[in-house]
Amino acid sequence: MIQMADPIETSELLAFVRAVEVGSLSRAAAELGVPRATVSRRLQRLEQRLATRLLRRTTRSLALTPPGETFYRHARLVLDAVEGAEASVRHAGGPISGDLRVSVPPMLEAGFFAMLVEFARAHPAVRLQVHFSSRHVDLRRDGYDVAIRASTTLEPGLVARTLGRMPLVAVASPDYLAEHGTPRRRQDLARHRCLLGFARGELPQSHWPIGGAQVHVEGSFFTNEVTLLADAAVRGLGIALVPRILVESQLARGALVQVLPGVLEGESRISVVYPERELVPPQVRAFVDTVVAWAPSHPSLSPAKPTRARPARSPREPRRRRAT
Repeated sequence: MIQMADPIETSELLAFVRAVEVGSLSRAAAELGVPRATVSRRLQRLEQRLATRLLRRTTRSLALTPPGETFYRHARLVLDAVEGAEASVRHAGGPISGDLRVSVPPMLEAGFFAMLVEFARAHPAVRLQVHFSSRHVDLRRDGYDVAIRASTTLEPGLVARTLGRMPLVAVASPDYLAEHGTPRRRQDLARHRCLLGFARGELPQSHWPIGGAQVHVEGSFFTNEVTLLADAAVRGLGIALVPRILVESQLARGALVQVLPGVLEGESRISVVYPERELVPPQVRAFVDTVVAWAPSHPSLSPAKPTRARPARSPREPRRRRAT
């Protein structure tokens, strides 16, 4: 008879995943409510059981090894499944509880802050962590439950609920246009300095929307902070394609001029996204529903338009299985 090794303990997986997500053994221990030495022992047992180094530890930081990155993704799925199994048998009338990590972009108005506070007040047993960042986070790898995204594409394994659409306009300062000329046709952009962001938050952008298609542009300045793009345009650095709501006042007072109106325009879809799961945790479901209810009051969002793409499922809907 083949003797099976002892299965990995959930406590070991939890110590590993929490250490990775917070980047510190001490912080992981504090969140788990155990001594730091206990977390260290659990990680050591896990690595010995796997006969693989998962983390590189220094006095100041933790870094995943290549096998550790692979193992983290699977460990996160296992813990999500355990959490979902627990949630499935909770009393339906009981309070919603648990951790909820949310990533949101920095350019949001005060009504969004009020919505967050009201959600926290309505669900005091939920430990809400809201991270403001212009970085395009990987929800599973970085340990987030929900993100609000301004994007036209969606990574595999995520579910999106569209909140609305944000009109984009191309702008430049009068001084820049006086020096370099005003583009009259899309082809004129080839000789202009273009201020660009990053596609999917990672790769330098190389195209802008033109009448439902795209035009190649050469970038001279790149940033994932959209307010910096607008500021750079105001200061005469080049042409930027930014949300109209961000530059309304500059356009009104003449600090910026719209470039190729009616031609160089687009829109960014604003969505709330979360990992696809068999069972969506109650705190995730409640937060997504709250954000969707809040979205119509956001002044910068146009109502969501119908789309031919396969509609995202509501968190309440069960996952459909393919027929075999």
